[in-house]
Amino acid sequence: MPRPNIILIICDQMRGDALGADGNPIIQTPNLDAIAASGTRFSHAYSACPSCLPARATLWTGQTPWHTGLLGMGRGQGPIPNDYPHTLPGELSQAGYRTHLVGKGHFEPQRTLMGFQSSELDESGRMDSSEHRRWFQEQAPAGVTPDDHGVSFNSWHARPWHTGEHLHPSAWTMTRAIEFLAHRDPGQPYFLNISFARPHSPYVPPAYYFDLYHRGKTPPPRVGDWAEEPAGDGAAPGPDAWCGRMTPEQIHRARAGYYGEISFIDSQLGRLLNWMRRHPRESGRDDTWIIFVSDHGDMQGDHHLWRKTYAYEGSARIPVLVRPPPGVAPPVRRVADEVVELRDIMPTALQIAGCTHPVTVEGCSLLPLLQAPAPDWRPYLHGEHCACYAPAAEMQYVTNGRRKLIWLPHADREQFFDLEADPGECRDLARTRERRDEVAQWRSYLVRELEARDCGWVRNGMPFRPDAAPLYSPWRDRRWPGPAS
Repeated sequence: MPRPNIILIICDQMRGDALGADGNPIIQTPNLDAIAASGTRFSHAYSACPSCLPARATLWTGQTPWHTGLLGMGRGQGPIPNDYPHTLPGELSQAGYRTHLVGKGHFEPQRTLMGFQSSELDESGRMDSSEHRRWFQEQAPAGVTPDDHGVSFNSWHARPWHTGEHLHPSAWTMTRAIEFLAHRDPGQPYFLNISFARPHSPYVPPAYYFDLYHRGKTPPPRVGDWAEEPAGDGAAPGPDAWCGRMTPEQIHRARAGYYGEISFIDSQLGRLLNWMRRHPRESGRDDTWIIFVSDHGDMQGDHHLWRKTYAYEGSARIPVLVRPPPGVAPPVRRVADEVVELRDIMPTALQIAGCTHPVTVEGCSLLPLLQAPAPDWRPYLHGEHCACYAPAAEMQYVTNGRRKLIWLPHADREQFFDLEADPGECRDLARTRERRDEVAQWRSYLVRELEARDCGWVRNGMPFRPDAAPLYSPWRDRRWPGPAS
């Protein structure tokens, strides 16, 4: 029996509710919804460290942020280490898989393979010599560059893509992925990572997809009764602002660009699925699993915040879909509500491939959850991010997808949300009398995580930040070997 193929699709900065299958009545994602309908959607999926580098380090190693050595971006955290002893593509390469990445790697150096046998890169503005940029120069009208839309890399501004739809990086990423499938060795199983650099800003989808939402509706931002303090009183100072008040028109325009990028990615997934149906032998369609994830979300103006690094749902909750091959019986559970995380992707893919898990993997395979609930699953997830945009943004959180406790160390402030009753986190219950015992229980989970690190961040049974120095993992400059024997 042939070993199954695996396609891992990663979006950059796609929030968990930006999906029709998640109940979003506005966004149009018919191909992702079809994948969800024929597989399992994980409704409580999170990014434990919700920004690009630490999230991807967790995904590729199956480890917690503490053991990857990256507790965020900024404050001296550094790039993704390129010497992890075990990575998902590295393990599959050793197991005889043909491994290939198309799109965003965000590795350091940029040509580092991280265990992949080959790659074709679109690193947006971080890499002028990427395959996408070289190809764009050959195909675009004379003098046109990928940056001529004028929207900067972290901007909340949005506009339509400035040249042909086929030149958009999301279209190029899928074109190259299909080319890989068309010319692969059909006798060898493959692991293909299709890594879109969108919907991360700049929000510049092709005009059809921008107009789809700009001329229509987008959901208004959710603004909590607690959100006045972090937002401040002034308007956002510039198009790259990470917080601030914006007009409804500005927010609608940003969301139109963001939703447009997602719908355009969905159309590219339609290209892939249609091509695989027409070319079952070349694609290995009948033996191919599809896993779809995002590295983190995007606040999109919720609580007057933009981008990522926050514990709030817009930033931390992500889509995770797992779809078996067409010839395999569909999962019993179309929606699984256990709390899952990016560290679970590596053991899931390794189990699909029939590979054993290295001792450094801390995640758990999601495959059993496709068929039945797991009574011994983790009761909560611990997440964090160091100070990035400003000291006040540093955070720690614990959640099971139904409740969430957030600790903001610089402000020494707790927040507590009932996500079942208040999925937008608009009412902070941390100081309410009726939730006092529940808050104490969730605080004890956070204390348990911090005490296990022996980092000095617990005092008298309470979370405690001893000074203004950033928290570093002891594994920042050396690799974690796994649990002590």
